[in-house]
Amino acid sequence: KFDMGRFGAEAMRFSPRQSDMMIVSGRVSIKMMPVLQKIYRQMAEPKWVISMGACASTGGVFDTYSTVQGIDRFIPVDVYVPGCPPRPETVIDAVIKLQKKIESERSKDYQ
Repeated sequence: KFDMGRFGAEAMRFSPRQSDMMIVSGRVSIKMMPVLQKIYRQMAEPKWVISMGACASTGGVFDTYSTVQGIDRFIPVDVYVPGCPPRPETVIDAVIKLQKKIESERSKDYQ
């Protein structure tokens, strides 16, 4: 039922240099943010980011000094996935939205 391969999004790469999309899920600590930024910088261009869930998008219920209150303060986010935890349908919808965004950006390049 929740098969990402049907949407052309099942190729996994375990090296940032071979990846063009990053999905950030869960809370991100202040100490981990430099690592996340380094991984983002190593990704191939063009690159896209999905912020999955309330914790990655806003810090969630972890309103503390050690938790990043939204990753978009440090790296650009293309699509936000709401929920705590997000439903599988919402994650699939986010991937489809990102594919549409990529397609519209590519069509602008050819005009």
